[in-house]
Amino acid sequence: MMDKFIYKTKQQMATAAAAAAAEKIRKAITKKAQANIVLATGVSQFEVLESLVNAESLDWSKVVMFHLDEYIGLGIEHPASFRKYLKQRFVNKVGSLKAVHFINGEAADCQKECHRLSQIIAQRPIDLTMAGIGENGHLAFNDPPAGFETEQPYIIVNLDQKCRQQQLGEGWFKTLEDVPKQAISMSIQQIIKSSCLVVSVPDKRKAEAAKAALEGPVTNLCPASILQQHKNCKIFLDENAASLLS
Repeated sequence: MMDKFIYKTKQQMATAAAAAAAEKIRKAITKKAQANIVLATGVSQFEVLESLVNAESLDWSKVVMFHLDEYIGLGIEHPASFRKYLKQRFVNKVGSLKAVHFINGEAADCQKECHRLSQIIAQRPIDLTMAGIGENGHLAFNDPPAGFETEQPYIIVNLDQKCRQQQLGEGWFKTLEDVPKQAISMSIQQIIKSSCLVVSVPDKRKAEAAKAALEGPVTNLCPASILQQHKNCKIFLDENAASLLS
């Protein structure tokens, strides 16, 4: 079931999304003494992660973290590196996690890196995945037309022009040519295996994608539309992102 929540401001949206995520993590720890989570990056997650790291009564030493995607060939010191992003905004702030499984986009063999991560995550059912929706409707870096049937947890994907333009527009790169053309991404099938999805969608520029994902047909031409079929998906939007919803 997909539940939709709309808030007046981005900060209110982020606070609510983080609270829902924290509650799911607490419940997983209570039930099985451990929580396996997947975190997203990007502008949509700034305030969400800030709120999450400040959540009360969370034992981060019982949390195993994966992340959704990473550019291929981008150094960890680059401002757009998602490993750098998560280290600065989450890992370094919560203290000692039980385990952290980063995607190494600089691996000598990225197919082997996909296989390595896929083997690890296959042994750890995911309790919570936090994500956003791209301007092109992508989920993680699964740009349209996304591989809805691919079973491998981590895959190599090609980034389309609209996705790369979004990364430039958000200020992560100086020119479009600087934006990598490939990434390692969690697959659609792996994302929807998560017990719970918390999806944060702020800003007017996401309004068309939000409408297509939440109210349009389920199609790989809008990868995030698959969220409509998930049994426990919570979508958090600010008023700008929700402005085109009926």
